[in-house]
Amino acid sequence: HVQLVESGGGSVQAGGSLKLSCVASTYTVSKLCMAWFRQAPGKEREGVAGIAERDGSTFYGASVKGRFTIRHDVAKHMLYLEMNGLKFDDTAMYYCAIGYECPGLDRDNFGYWGQGTQVTVS
Repeated sequence: HVQLVESGGGSVQAGGSLKLSCVASTYTVSKLCMAWFRQAPGKEREGVAGIAERDGSTFYGASVKGRFTIRHDVAKHMLYLEMNGLKFDDTAMYYCAIGYECPGLDRDNFGYWGQGTQVTVS
């Protein structure tokens, strides 16, 4: 059983920065793609960024490209999301996820999810 635990969320003013972290409890499951998703109240969960385990290729949602950076530390089972230039529309619950395919950041391709960490931009 894989556990994903996110941290680093909080409240920040527009234009500010936050760094989210996610730790995976085990490495026995194949992590073909690790990703961040977010869900705002009344909206569907959307893919924010993903990173392929095999070669480190990164994928970003259009609304965050150029502002957010996803990184992973394979040895430590860690996933990070560095968020700069935060906007009000970035307010959401952010989830760490493991799946089998990154391109398109389709949530149907992800079977393991964390509980989420809240990011609020004012």
